[in-house]
Amino acid sequence: MRRPFSPLTLRGRTFLAAGLTAIACAVVLGQPALSRVGVLVASLPLLALLLARRRVPDLQVSRDVQPRTLRAGESARIGLTIAAGSGRAPGALLVEDGVPYALGDRPRLVLQGLGQRWERSVDYPVRADLRGQYAVGPLVVRMGDPFGLVERRRAVPGVATLVVTPRVVPLSAIPAAGGWQGTGEHRAQAFAAGSTEDASVREYRRGDDLRRVHWRSSARVGELMVRREEEPWEAHAHVLLDNRAHVHRGQGAGSSLETAVVAAASVITHLASQGYSVRLSTAEGTVALNAEEALQRLAVLQLVPHALLQPAHRGDAPRGGVVVAILGQLADADAPALRRLRHEAAAALAMVLDVAQWSATGRSDGAAAAAAPLLDAG
Repeated sequence: MRRPFSPLTLRGRTFLAAGLTAIACAVVLGQPALSRVGVLVASLPLLALLLARRRVPDLQVSRDVQPRTLRAGESARIGLTIAAGSGRAPGALLVEDGVPYALGDRPRLVLQGLGQRWERSVDYPVRADLRGQYAVGPLVVRMGDPFGLVERRRAVPGVATLVVTPRVVPLSAIPAAGGWQGTGEHRAQAFAAGSTEDASVREYRRGDDLRRVHWRSSARVGELMVRREEEPWEAHAHVLLDNRAHVHRGQGAGSSLETAVVAAASVITHLASQGYSVRLSTAEGTVALNAEEALQRLAVLQLVPHALLQPAHRGDAPRGGVVVAILGQLADADAPALRRLRHEAAAALAMVLDVAQWSATGRSDGAAAAAAPLLDAG
């Protein structure tokens, strides 16, 4: 009995109950006039319910999201087009688009005077302050009668995706000598230092062929330097973001993970603007091989339960270039992975978050991060 009458509003249910009560009282009291009033009052919501069932419009919805990818703190506009191929609406239509609360208030639009075939377009802004991937939709249509006795809800299929990447903090160039190898017209300058001769050599590492020792540079620097292997030059950088659950503190937007994500996005954007080919690794391995893909992955990055760092898959670790590691709480067990990265890199930096500053409520009172050379662990 509840399903056929579920579209009735509170007003419609009140009319129906009042009409049935009047009819019952008329029978008990023997008042025929009261029964006619009861029949009239009770028939109004039933008639409205019948008309609403017979006049359900066939709706199509399309959305245009501009832009589909934006940074946290920026705004986008969503164009919404609603069209009806057949079926006249019983009255005014109230449409509400399914916008996640993180993007702002849900837009509502009242459509009136609709014929057999019609089309309406509207656009509205959304603003995202939190990174993530959001689904906009489906559209919920509420159809009612002029007296407000009946209201039917219908969800029109179709969603659009909006990707919000982390906010980016402008960075200045950080000098770090030895971060480049080879030659080429696209050579980036952000970390370059020294002469052309210096750029073709690096410090001696255990296992290097002694025949590659560059004695002039060794005498000038004061330690053994070897010639780099000849290979086409490519300015590449490797950003490691430690997203293991046990190395971070706090929850939500105020957690140490969110600070680490912002730092990673800022470093990736800065290096890409300087001409670097940037790759992103997380605790479980390499997840992105270019800057655009890296920002897309950072938009949906979550904590993982891994115990150890696995910054790159076997055989996929970068050789040369710059490594920037953004780390949480470190342990001795992390030394092998960091040592491997440092060994393969020409220049390495680390940003270590002081996660102890984050409280259990997700707020940080003066949280600190330090950027320093990533030292060899042994």
